[in-house]
Amino acid sequence: MDTKKLMNLALEGVDSLGFRLDQLGITSRVNRHNIAAFLMAEQKHLEGEWDSIQAKVDRRRSQFDHISQQVESRADAILGPVLSRINRFRASQ
Repeated sequence: MDTKKLMNLALEGVDSLGFRLDQLGITSRVNRHNIAAFLMAEQKHLEGEWDSIQAKVDRRRSQFDHISQQVESRADAILGPVLSRINRFRASQ
């Protein structure tokens, strides 16, 4: 079935339910406009949550990159002279 047809069928059902509830005096808050507003608000909420998760992931990735660069530079500083002496020792033999 076409998505547009499904959407129209769902909205007609919501309108019908809202109309029946309104006739019974239960509520007038169930209508397509309120549901659409609720869905849009939840969509924005989920987008904000996703952006927050992405920011945290990017921050952790940046921290990991920084730490790995520090480890590499310290390893080079420590191992560089040792490897240099080993290479000199091998060359002299």
